[in-house]
Order: sequence, then C-alpha cells, then structure tokens
Amino acid sequence: MKKKVYWFYSTIARQVLAALDRGEDCIDMSVDLNLTRGTFALSGDALILDADNRLNREQLEQIAGKENRVFILSDGRLEVLEARDEGYTKLVPTEQAPLLEISGVKMHISKGINPFESAGQMAAQVVKKGDRVLDTCSGLGYAASAALKLGAREVVSVELSATVMALRKSNPWSQLIFGENIQLVHANVDDYIRGLAAESFDAVIHDPPRFSLAGELYSESFYREIHRVLKRRGTLFHYTGNPHMVKRGTSFIDNAAKRLKTAGFTKVMKVVELMGVTAYK
Repeated sequence: MKKKVYWFYSTIARQVLAALDRGEDCIDMSVDLNLTRGTFALSGDALILDADNRLNREQLEQIAGKENRVFILSDGRLEVLEARDEGYTKLVPTEQAPLLEISGVKMHISKGINPFESAGQMAAQVVKKGDRVLDTCSGLGYAASAALKLGAREVVSVELSATVMALRKSNPWSQLIFGENIQLVHANVDDYIRGLAAESFDAVIHDPPRFSLAGELYSESFYREIHRVLKRRGTLFHYTGNPHMVKRGTSFIDNAAKRLKTAGFTKVMKVVELMGVTAYK
C-alpha cells in the first residue's frame, strides 16, 4: 500500500492555526503544494490528516515560523525538503509550484509568474508534437514535464546534481518526469553532450545555472555542441538570465546571441519576457 504524503509551508500552517483559534472543526486546504484541495478535520488542537498523520499546534507553529521552506509529513514524521551537502539546496514555496533554490540563488523565473508556468513557456518556444527533446539542465523537471505535455515523443533530461535529483522525487509538481517517454540522466551536460549523435534532436531547452556558477555552459564551444546535436531546422531556447545585466556597455544576452551565431545558428531572437533567446539551425 502506497504511503500517504502531505506537504506544508508557512502560509498553510498559519491558516490552520487561525482555524484552530476560531474553534473550527474542519478546514479546506491544499496538502500537495497547491495542486489540489481537500477538507480535513481539526480536533483537540491538532490537524487530523489520516489515522497515522496529524500535526499538533507545536508542529504547526514550527512550520509557520520557517518562511521559504517546504515541509513533508509521512508516517507521522515531519521534515524539511532541503539538503546541505552541495551548498544549501531547498524547495521554496510559491502560490503554485515550488521553486528550487541553491545557496540563495533561485533557479527559476519567479517574479510575477509561477515557475512551472515559466518553464512551460520556455518549452513552448521550441517543442512541437513528435519532437525528440534535449533538456540540458533539468532541475525540478518542469521544462521536461512541459515538453511531454506539448507532445514530445521523447525527452532526454540531464541533471548534474544528485541532491536535486533526490529532492525532486519528493516534489509533487515533478512527478510527470517519472513516467514514460523520458530518459533521466545524471551527468555533467558539458561532457554528456559530446557523446550524443549529431542531428539527433528536434529541440533543445537550455536553462543553465547563472554564468558565475557554470560559465562553460554559455561558451561558444558548448553552443557548437548544441548546434551539432540539433537536426536541420531544429530550435534552441536558451535562458540566459536578466537581459538588463550590462557589462562594458553590452548586455549579457546580446553577447550570448553573438556567440550562438558564431557557433552556427542562423537566426537568434530575444525573448525578453523569458529572459532568453530562441535560436534556429
């Protein structure tokens, strides 16, 4: 029998505490990070989830006091979804899908948009039904999930961090990548891509960490590898980061576009709202 799992963060915990203070006997809420909602009992100053899982006031106050954390409850055990073995990696709650944060750096566009939606918009720039897609820096798998929803026949999704790969197994918004038509690869994509066959992908989604953390993934050499593995008329969406970042009078996104053209891409177009570029082979 599959064990029951529940997710909480400060906003939800405060809602439960307020309901307890009002003397209510039930509450309508989400316990899967805003994917669905349900009604749960309140009794004896505690939230009752099932026969084996409940949260007392002390635990709810613990969750409420920890901003920007996601807690998971299963088999009566409450823990934070975080890891400190490769920097400080954690899930950060939003009003919808959680985002990934590593050592204080958010790995998603999150201002004014849900990170699952922004990843979907990136995928939609390049993925068509029947495409074979390379997702170079998978993270929580949101772009790969979007590619599958768009009808990709296969997604090869590459992630370097074993910590991130473990963390996303506990993220309800990442579960689509643990299904059919997707190959999850644990590798450094800068090495992995050099072993891929030429012209073997219809589309590439390249959403690397910021330049200071992975400068090699913004290099002309790496761009040439993306160009090599793309089929003729294949398309790349490349998240570059803040297009208003300026250095010596030239924006970072413009320099990336120049390197893409030097690497062989014939047409490179800015997608300012997604902080990136679309490039065509």
